[in-house]
Amino acid sequence: MKILFAASECVPFIKTGGLADVVGALSKEIAKKGADIRVILPLYKGMDASFKDQLRHVCYFYIDLGWRHQYVGIETLEKDGVTFYFIDNQQYFGRDYIYGRGGDEGERFAYFAKAVLETLPKIDFIPDVISCHDWQTGLIPVLLKAQYRQLAMYENIRTTFTIHNLQFQGLYPISATEELLKLGDWAYSSDNLEFYGQCSFIKGGLVFADRITTVSPTYAQEILSPYYGERMDGLLRSRQSVLSGILNGIDTVEYDPARDPFIEKNYTPDTFDDKLPNKLALQKELGLKQDENAPLIAMVTRLSAQKGLDLVERVLDGIMNTGAQMVVLGMGESKYMDLFGWASWKYSGRLAASFQMNPALAHKIYAGADLFLMPSMFEPCGLSQMIALRYGTLPITRETGGLRDTVLSYNEYTGDGNGFTFFNYNAHDMLHVIERATGIYYNNRVQFDFLARRAMWGEYGWDKSADKYLELFGELCGVPQAQPIEEAPAPKPKKPRAKKAAPAQAETEPKAGPAAKAEPAPKKEAKPKKPKAVKLETADAPEEAPKKRAPRKKASESKA
Repeated sequence: MKILFAASECVPFIKTGGLADVVGALSKEIAKKGADIRVILPLYKGMDASFKDQLRHVCYFYIDLGWRHQYVGIETLEKDGVTFYFIDNQQYFGRDYIYGRGGDEGERFAYFAKAVLETLPKIDFIPDVISCHDWQTGLIPVLLKAQYRQLAMYENIRTTFTIHNLQFQGLYPISATEELLKLGDWAYSSDNLEFYGQCSFIKGGLVFADRITTVSPTYAQEILSPYYGERMDGLLRSRQSVLSGILNGIDTVEYDPARDPFIEKNYTPDTFDDKLPNKLALQKELGLKQDENAPLIAMVTRLSAQKGLDLVERVLDGIMNTGAQMVVLGMGESKYMDLFGWASWKYSGRLAASFQMNPALAHKIYAGADLFLMPSMFEPCGLSQMIALRYGTLPITRETGGLRDTVLSYNEYTGDGNGFTFFNYNAHDMLHVIERATGIYYNNRVQFDFLARRAMWGEYGWDKSADKYLELFGELCGVPQAQPIEEAPAPKPKKPRAKKAAPAQAETEPKAGPAAKAEPAPKKEAKPKKPKAVKLETADAPEEAPKKRAPRKKASESKA
C-alpha cells in the first residue's frame, strides 16, 4: 500500500506545534509496518542547515496559479525509513516565519495544494491514499475531485483528512481563492467551500475527503456539538458515518527518561529515586529554591486562552498557597506572558517562567516536575500529558478531548488512576484538584510515588494507533490488512509492600469498597517490584476511553 502524508510541518525538520510531532512519529511507525509511506511538505527557510545539506534535488517545473507562473522545486531526503519531499518556492516559503504574518497566507497554501498534486507524476509515485493534515492541506481533496480525477493516474487515489484543531479553519476571500484556482462558482456554495461569506480551506477537507479522522475518540464526539464544533458541527454530523477518532501517541524513543540526553540523571520506574536529581537541577537552573519537599507543578504549553490559562490566572494565589513551586515554559499571547512575568516577580524563588521554544528545557521540565498542569478549555488530543506520564510526572487535567482519553483520575478506594482530573471549566474546581494532588504529595508520598511509577509503565507510543490508520487506509483502497499476532500477556507486576504488610501473595483485582490506608514506605533494602501497568488504549469509538468513564456529550460552559 502506498501512502502520502501532506502536511505543513513535520519533525525533525520544522515544528510550531503538535501537528509536526504527529506527522513525524506516525509516518515513521507506519513505515516500520511495511507500508510505502512518504511525506510532502514545504521547504521553509527555517529548516535546520544540517537537513538542508542532505537534500537531493529531484526536479523542477512550473504551475499556473491564476495569472502567476510559479516555480516548483522538488527536493528529497530519506530518514527513518520514510522518504520526505520538500516543495521549494522562495517567494512563499523562504520567509522568517512559518505561518500568519503575511497577507497572502491563503495563496501560499493554495499553491502548496496544487503543487502536491502536480508533483506526483514527476516523482513517479501515485499513492493509494493521500492523508491530509489540517487546513493548510484542505484544498487537496477539492482539487483532486474537481480538476484531477478525470486523469487516469489520479482516478483511484483516495483521501483522508485529519482534524488536529478545528479552531483553525483557513478562512480567505472567495474572490481571491477563485482567482488562484479557477474552481468555478459551484465550489463556493454553502454545501461546499463557502463559510459565512468566505472560502474555508478546512471545509474543503471536511466535505471532499473520503474519510475524516480526529486525533482522539472523545474529540470526535465533542466536535459534533455546538460548544466544540466551531460552527462546523452541523457539517460534521452530516458526515458522522465517515468520521472517526484515533488517539495520537508520542515518540517513545525521543521521550525516554531512561536514555534522554537532556536530563540531569536518567531513570526508570525501578530506579525512580533517580528522578529527584532532575528536580534539584531544574530548580537550580531556573532560580527556584532547591527544596525536594515542595511539589513542583509544571506547564509546557502554548500561552493561549484555549489552554485554560484564564483559570490559572483566577486562582494563581490559591495555587501558590498550597506551598507548591511552579514553572511555565511557552510562547503566545502577551496577556499571559505578562501574567507569568509578573507572577515570577511576586513569587520569586517559587515560580519561574521562560518565554521561548526550548526543547532541551522542556525535557528537563518533564523529568524534574512532580505534577503537570493542563486545564484546557478544549484539547483535541494533547501530547504533553502523555510525555509527562512517560516521565512519571502526574498530570492534572480537565476532562476534555484526548485528555479524557489518556488521564484517569486517581481513586483512593480502588487504587485506579494515573493522574488527577476535573470536569467543569471552572477555576475553583481546578484549584480543588490541585489541592488534592499536593495533599497526597505531602501526606502520602508512598502512594504518590507509586502512582508516578505506574504512570511510567503506561503505553503511549504509536504502535496501536498506526495499526488503526493502516486499517482505515486499507478499507479505502480495498487492501486487506493482516491481523496482528497477539503476544502472550506478561505477568502482572505487584504493588510494593509496606514493611508491616502481611507476606506477599498473588495479586488479585481490587474489590469494591474502601481500601486500607497506605502503610509506611518499604525498607530501602527491599527492591520495589514493577507496578501494575496502566495501558493506554487507542480506539475509533469513545467506548474505549479509560474505564469507568462514559463519554459526556459536552462540558459545562460555566467559568469562574
